[in-house]
Amino acid sequence: METYQDLSLLVSPRSVALVGASDRPGSIGARALENLLEHSDFRGDVYLVNATKAEVAGRKAWPDVASLPAAPDTAVVAVPAEHVLPVLEQCGEKGVRFAIILTSGFGEAGEEGKAAEQAMKDIVQRTGMRIYGPNCPGLTNITEKLGFTFSPSFPHDLRGGPVGLATQGGGLGRNVLQAMDRGVGVALWSSSGNEVDLQVSDFIHYMADAPDIKVIATLLEGIHDGRKFAAAVQHAARKGKPVVALKVGRSEYGRKAAQSHTASITGSAEVNSAVFAQLGVVEVDDIDELIDTAWLFARGMPRPGGALAIYSGSGGTAALCADMVGSAGLKLAEFTPQTTALLRAALPSYAAIDNPIDTTTAVLSNPELVRTCLQAVCNDPNVSLVLLPQALEYGDITTLGATITAEVQAQSPIPMLPIWMSERQGGAYKVFAEAGLAPIRSISKAIKAVQRWMAYGEWQARFDAGFTPLLQTSGRPGAGAVFRALPEPDGKSMLSAAGIAVPAGRVAATLDRAREVASEVGYPLVAKVVSAQILHKSDAGGVVVGVRNEAELEAAWYRIHDAVGTHRPDAGIDGVLLERMAPAGGLETLIGVSRDPVFGHLLTFGLGGIYVEVFKDVSRRMLPLSAAEAESMIREVRCFPLLDGARGKPKRDIAALVDLLLKVSDFVVAHADRLIEMDLNPVWVGHEGEGVLPLDAVIVMEDGDVQ
Repeated sequence: METYQDLSLLVSPRSVALVGASDRPGSIGARALENLLEHSDFRGDVYLVNATKAEVAGRKAWPDVASLPAAPDTAVVAVPAEHVLPVLEQCGEKGVRFAIILTSGFGEAGEEGKAAEQAMKDIVQRTGMRIYGPNCPGLTNITEKLGFTFSPSFPHDLRGGPVGLATQGGGLGRNVLQAMDRGVGVALWSSSGNEVDLQVSDFIHYMADAPDIKVIATLLEGIHDGRKFAAAVQHAARKGKPVVALKVGRSEYGRKAAQSHTASITGSAEVNSAVFAQLGVVEVDDIDELIDTAWLFARGMPRPGGALAIYSGSGGTAALCADMVGSAGLKLAEFTPQTTALLRAALPSYAAIDNPIDTTTAVLSNPELVRTCLQAVCNDPNVSLVLLPQALEYGDITTLGATITAEVQAQSPIPMLPIWMSERQGGAYKVFAEAGLAPIRSISKAIKAVQRWMAYGEWQARFDAGFTPLLQTSGRPGAGAVFRALPEPDGKSMLSAAGIAVPAGRVAATLDRAREVASEVGYPLVAKVVSAQILHKSDAGGVVVGVRNEAELEAAWYRIHDAVGTHRPDAGIDGVLLERMAPAGGLETLIGVSRDPVFGHLLTFGLGGIYVEVFKDVSRRMLPLSAAEAESMIREVRCFPLLDGARGKPKRDIAALVDLLLKVSDFVVAHADRLIEMDLNPVWVGHEGEGVLPLDAVIVMEDGDVQ
């Protein structure tokens, strides 16, 4: 299991040293000093360190860390890059627990900076002191009003709340904090920069245990340690705290920018998304979506099987919102008879009281109708959340309606979600913000947040708290490891030994032996070249299908040898593999395994043959698989109706396909320390009861004796 240090004395230290404290206006050392002494509620011991001054800002200063009268829990380092390593050495020797390095110019700046970061890691190993940063804006504990940061915005971004924010970059993290202006409250912001030592994962794990945090929002430029990240988000899930993530670096442009910014490993976007989905991490696409979704979780969790209500004073607005709810696959609640009766009694006969609700202009003359109707809807047991699309700003009347809405929300068992559609922000918008309702700026953005909110509730219902990814238990490739693709007969022999059915077949080194093998195996046959130098046999002309008799066998033999000689004259031919052809009418699927450098082995399933590269219709999972996850993988792909008997056609053998996925998972687990890649493509899937067969198998292992 991954180990995590208790970060309590970093988040809330008893004593702090500011190394590089300055009274030079505008300097990082001066801003950090101002935030610590003037804008924070820090009540512990503060030590100022300045190499050239005995006094800074009217307070005593020490020339270096070594001369401090005691070892502080945390040192905030704000000195130029060339002085950082000597300062860290002194901190480690002094017994400092944590060092926050505000300074930039390290791994993101080139090879010299990377060497300095390696020296920092050595200090951690040697002294036990933990490092946060470098190249970071610091740490902000808003619950306790503590700012170990040089940001001039710190004193303005202090609205507390139940969101924990863990980022790598500083600018976008501060952007999330400034959503406080529309009602979002944050408990703690960590922005870990280059992550020489402490990572986003360390803070996710800490926040999962923090009593003042309900939901964790994270903004990732790269994931350095997949094991640690997976363990941290699983810990959060077990604690009932959703993790909402925005991953930067999903395109080639984004990857390059992320690497230059924090020297991060960005990973594959498809792999990251698959891992997030499996581990319950709620992935979003933009910074406002991160804020909207995290804040919705902070306000409440979805009821099992719950649905939505729409409440508006505009019929067109209600209809537009309902249309988007339906297009997103969400469900509108059916009100109980008691709710319907109350709405009928309160509203005019021409108002729409079925979901969605259109109160019409009646609320303009009697704003208290807002209280009556919203209370009824919020108390309906069939409703999980109320959408409040606000198309326009009506001055005092809108403000009064918002005030009543906020009062109802304070007593409501479920969240209400204002959607502020007008470009004019008046008093009502401010009322919603002050009440912590954080209006969302468009219906489409609100629907996205609700979709993710609902989907997490469904994931939570099937969450396997005991799942341990293979990533946590398997080894990793050694430095300089040599990989090799096994000949197809050897690979299939391994599969067969693992209980995986493969087509009957044998290798023939000569044409005479090929005739003997053909009579033993039986026609029709598939003939394939066997060569250690050829991985993709079809590309080299090394495959002939539908061999029906001895004459066609002889023709196939010479055709394969001639084609391979033309396309790959460098390749040696060890023989020809002759296999019995699978029956006609099978559906081709793909089962693949790859070892991602960050997240380890992942299994891929989808439509097979040549179509996988065209349609990219696949599902992915970390291993090991359960039967439920295997079936979920199959049902998840868009081509599932082809397996399930679309348009009246016979169903395919899904049970056998599930069994094959589980056996492949077991095979990978058994060989995880050396297995690099496996590609079963195509996998023939027969009708119900006919089974499945991997027709081709490519297995790549670390070189060595195959067991």
